Amino acid sequence: MTAEDFQNGQILLIDKPLQWTSFQAVNKLKWLLKSNLGLKKIKIGHAGTLDPLATGLLIVCTGKFTKKITELQAQTKEYTGTFHVGATTPSFDLETEIDQTFPIAHLTNEDIRAATSQFIGEIDQQPPIYSAIKKDGKRLYEHARAGTSVEIAFRKTTIFTFELTRIELPDIDFRVVCSKGTYIRSLAHDFGKALQSGAHLTALRRTKIGNYNVDDAIAIDEFENTLRP
Repeated sequence: MTAEDFQNGQILLIDKPLQWTSFQAVNKLKWLLKSNLGLKKIKIGHAGTLDPLATGLLIVCTGKFTKKITELQAQTKEYTGTFHVGATTPSFDLETEIDQTFPIAHLTNEDIRAATSQFIGEIDQQPPIYSAIKKDGKRLYEHARAGTSVEIAFRKTTIFTFELTRIELPDIDFRVVCSKGTYIRSLAHDFGKALQSGAHLTALRRTKIGNYNVDDAIAIDEFENTLRP
């Protein structure tokens, strides 16, 4: 593809690597486009943040197609991953250390599967304190790291599918199909409470956004190779 193709607009399906922020991924792609195609300026942005500890589908729009970002962000998302039951962390995932442990001996597979029904449909969800939502002019994670206590409002979100694909306690694998704005970390935390235990997220992969599938996505290194003559 030429510089003009990217200026006119492209939708890039990127498989975001672990430990990268979505911002870092977009910046890397921008740098690759500029350095390989001789572009001085290029509009580029992503349609939905993935946490650094998550992998999977990141939709990146270039040029005139950056106007499509809002529409793409509103699409239904699908995730797969793993909950660890019996312990919680302040960030609801592996970003922070375990702060509490809970018994899990009382849990049966039937109890665990039955608990998913509480989260199907429209639910009220409280975003994690370690998130990028702004409160009083600062990101929530900045408040958290400063040790500041803030009140976080609940938000309405919709879970269309909540399927457990493996139960080998303390680990549970899942597949979730949900609306825009759903925090899978919060789902992990709330699911732990529903089990009268605790839980946190230990792995997360975004597999779909609308009709776009991670199976069609490429790694950033692969994208770089496509730019070389």
